[in-house]
Amino acid sequence: MMKASTNLPQIPSFSIGLPIYFLTGKKFIYQTMFCTYSLVKHSKEPFQFIFVDDGSFDDEDIAYLKVKMPGVKLVLKEEIAQNLNQFLPVEKFPFLHHKRKVYPHIKKLTDIHTLQDYPYKIVLDSDMLFWEEPLEIIEWLKSPVNSIYMLDCEESYGYSKELMFELCGREIPELMNVGAIGFKSDLINWENLEKWGSTLEQNEGTSYYLEQALTAMLISGQQSKILSRKDYIVNPSPEQIKNSVGKLHHYVDLSKEGYFKTAWKKTQ
Repeated sequence: MMKASTNLPQIPSFSIGLPIYFLTGKKFIYQTMFCTYSLVKHSKEPFQFIFVDDGSFDDEDIAYLKVKMPGVKLVLKEEIAQNLNQFLPVEKFPFLHHKRKVYPHIKKLTDIHTLQDYPYKIVLDSDMLFWEEPLEIIEWLKSPVNSIYMLDCEESYGYSKELMFELCGREIPELMNVGAIGFKSDLINWENLEKWGSTLEQNEGTSYYLEQALTAMLISGQQSKILSRKDYIVNPSPEQIKNSVGKLHHYVDLSKEGYFKTAWKKTQ
């Protein structure tokens, strides 16, 4: 899959296009490219792809992406550091800065939603492929309101919903998955996020799903656009992978095998 990504045709990105964000880096560029390629293959809409550096991009990666994805917007670690210093100073947000060092997923919140570009942002994970035009996502991008998200195959917050509710004071949405997640950046109260994250860990320990739990708390109480589970599938079965069922697959858990062995080859 890594080798094949170098042979993909150019994937255009337009400054006037619908903005889609990815947190990505050296180890994931090939997956991000396949995800974007599968999207443009199934849609005539112009998109602006915004790649937010996870801290691992080097000059070679940057040059490569500019050739393979003309017009791609790259947000590099220097710009991210400036934003963090301005909006999330370490002395005020020690927990979030610590988590950035040990838990890269949190950067989907801290590094992307401190960008002062588009008020509403949709962030996609790289380990996904589109099989039909995602009309619901496109509609939201054209007229964003509140939030939009996928439904998980099983609830995975890593923390009790009782504690989550106690901290944010709102009913926690069921089965939210952050493979595709969009909301307004100023929805985030960073002081709350700092407190929520540290309190969750103090009470119930660390979790791989911390970012998903915090995001569920952020959008709780909103009238969200929930993407259909039959079209936007988390952890697709071997049969669903074989038959390209639905519009979007998010390859987590057991579906990783089908992703790396079968699914990406069907996009070409």
